[in-house]
Amino acid sequence: MPFVYTTEYFQYNVPKFKLRLFGGYDMEKKIDILDSTLRDGAQGEGISFSVQDKIHIIQTLDELGVTYIEAGNPGSNPKDMEFFQEAKKIHLEKAQLVAFGSTHRKGVAPAEDASVQSLLAAETKNVVIFGKSWDFQATEILHVTLEENLDMIRDTTAYLVRQGRTVIYDAEHFFTGLKENHDYAMKSLKAAVEGVATVLALCETKGGCMGSEISKDTREVVEQFGKVCTIGIHTHNDSGLAVANTLNAVEAGATHVQGTLLGFGERTGNANLSTIIADLQLKMGYRCISDEQLENLTPLCKRVAEIANIALDTEMPYVGANAFAHKAGMHIDAVLKNPVAYEHVAPETVGNERVFLMSEVAGRSMIYEKIRKFDSSITKTSPVVGEIVAKVKELEHEGYQFEGADGSFELLVRKAIGKYQPFFKLHYYKTSGEIPLVEENLYDFAQLKIEVDGHLEIAAGEGNGPVNALDNALRSALQKFYPAVMQIRLTDYKVRVLDGKSGATASHVRVLIESTDGVDSWTTMGVSCDVVEASWLALVDSFEYKLIKDVERKFQKLL
Repeated sequence: MPFVYTTEYFQYNVPKFKLRLFGGYDMEKKIDILDSTLRDGAQGEGISFSVQDKIHIIQTLDELGVTYIEAGNPGSNPKDMEFFQEAKKIHLEKAQLVAFGSTHRKGVAPAEDASVQSLLAAETKNVVIFGKSWDFQATEILHVTLEENLDMIRDTTAYLVRQGRTVIYDAEHFFTGLKENHDYAMKSLKAAVEGVATVLALCETKGGCMGSEISKDTREVVEQFGKVCTIGIHTHNDSGLAVANTLNAVEAGATHVQGTLLGFGERTGNANLSTIIADLQLKMGYRCISDEQLENLTPLCKRVAEIANIALDTEMPYVGANAFAHKAGMHIDAVLKNPVAYEHVAPETVGNERVFLMSEVAGRSMIYEKIRKFDSSITKTSPVVGEIVAKVKELEHEGYQFEGADGSFELLVRKAIGKYQPFFKLHYYKTSGEIPLVEENLYDFAQLKIEVDGHLEIAAGEGNGPVNALDNALRSALQKFYPAVMQIRLTDYKVRVLDGKSGATASHVRVLIESTDGVDSWTTMGVSCDVVEASWLALVDSFEYKLIKDVERKFQKLL
């Protein structure tokens, strides 16, 4: 009987000197995680958090089990200070909030520096302060002498410690500073140690270092200061190495890791903690969070992406929709026989799931595997399997591409096996557009008539474009029958011309609509010569997919 891997297989195959058997971890290899999504992440393009957004993200990160949440700079803007006042009301199970700020200004004592005082006003037990480890930054950016810079680091740290705070010192530009002026960079760390900082976080601020540099320099710091301080690492992704450099630093002795959960941040982003946590825990035998919390990694990452109003990268390791997706027929056949053939970890260890992508190379076995989710009584030799395979190939010839439309494929299968019932019947729809007299965007209008259980409903909608107008009209018509449709939000809309030979206006187009209800996300598709009709087909599938899932959830609760 062939060996089939399990979650335990991956756990037990981590080198035994790093990971004890029976699910136990060597607690000497505990890593403290500091998430700075609310501060570093907020510097990413298009990212803006309200106070309520921040509270929701804090609750999510606490659920994940990170050690510290760097929640913002209370001295930088009123919104952050308001947030810290609201954050005092939040009960956290695991994580500790951290306020972030800089060393005191030149010529101003810490007790009189507004930024330093804002850290105290935030009333967090832990604070992060950053200082300059690169001599160039001290003299050319801050315009202070090298000794003044060391005094600022030492005095600010010592003052905050005297006020009862635990200080995490971020050594900004440390690796660049060490390369340019080795002795001074080390003196900057010594100044923080003299101020009784608890953690020295080595910041690779420009994101340009190679792994060998990170390993060598971190090891030197661990050897010199590791007995009196925890050594940490903070990397950026400008060379595409933020995750790798973080892992190198941990192997060199760092036990405090900083980053943002999904990697977004200034420029090309920060170290991606969702990848780092999984790598450290599943591959390297370190303990970052509990196994149960790790199994929630994917849904919690989706929740943060939703709050941040961004699309989670489908190709992100571990948590992306395609992280465990298989398309080629031979690969799928192998995975169905034994997943270890093409998967480096079991999807469920990080809360993700295996996906078989629909395509012309997918093969009968993969389609059968998908059908089984809806009717376990169907066998590989059942006629309906062949019928669905033939239908998929026929539709793909027309321009459908089901690998990117999981919702539409599920509806196709349900229709074929008799497990589909339409939620409404369309009588007609029509759209029109006009240019308003006032200076606003072009507006389009849609009108439609539907029937639900013999009841007719006529509704109209207005929107920025005919698809937006149809969307609004359909919601208006359905909400009295199915209130849940108001939870649906369209997050992406794509149109692709499939056949340019006939001329742009006569070509077939494929429309993909990505939707969410705040919990799940799904993609549906429509193909037609008319872009509005193709959009309508994708829109209807989106609404019906949501309604079917809601019905199934209610049925499961009754059971």
